[in-house]
Amino acid sequence: MTVHGLPFWYELTTASIPASSAFYGPVMGWQFKDSGMPGFDYTIASHGTDMVAGLMGPDTPMPEFWLLTFAVDDCDATAKRVTTLGGTVHRAPQDIPGTGRFAIAADPQGAVFGLMQPADGQPGTAYSLSMQVGHANWHELQTSDPAAALRFYTTLLGWTEGQAMEMGAEGTYHLLSMPHGDIGGLMALPQPGIPPHWLPVFGTDSIAAAMTRIGAQGGKTLHGPMEVPGGAFVCYAADPRGAIFALVGPA
Repeated sequence: MTVHGLPFWYELTTASIPASSAFYGPVMGWQFKDSGMPGFDYTIASHGTDMVAGLMGPDTPMPEFWLLTFAVDDCDATAKRVTTLGGTVHRAPQDIPGTGRFAIAADPQGAVFGLMQPADGQPGTAYSLSMQVGHANWHELQTSDPAAALRFYTTLLGWTEGQAMEMGAEGTYHLLSMPHGDIGGLMALPQPGIPPHWLPVFGTDSIAAAMTRIGAQGGKTLHGPMEVPGGAFVCYAADPRGAIFALVGPA
């Protein structure tokens, strides 16, 4: 089975791994351990026995953010296709021993994402096809040009456009699909001045309880709770250091 186009990994760039771990641990139910890579400050977050995310320090000062990485069958060929389709490769393909070959790119509108060719050819444990708590369940792109973004990602990663849902003044929400089902959606930027970006949506046991945990740990709920198709609820939040993420689950 090809892994091409499957969501694969979620990486938080943070100038304080201890502070970020202290927030996401109680909010997500994650446990943390150092990756053990010599000379590289990288922490693995797990939920139960599953590795679900990574936390790393920045190479240079930058805003703190979540990077979404998608699996590909051939990292070098896909990176070349990024530029052919009008995107940009920020970090050329390189090997991570024991993990795979990765690159960092941006789509033509500027949203940054990662590519990973897994060494074992397997999809990994971070993204949950069955919407598990503590794992990524959904992926949302907010972009300056939804139609162009759809053309880019469907061509690059083999996704198809699913149902298009009208949201009134907020425009159209386009679902992104793979053979096993919908993996995310994209929409126009909700307000001017926000750069195009990908947002991870992690599963939680209860949106109300999660919002309480977010506040108790120094974070801030930005929007929600909001009911979504299927009876689940979503909230958008910022951690205490400013990184944006979202949660989905029952009320």
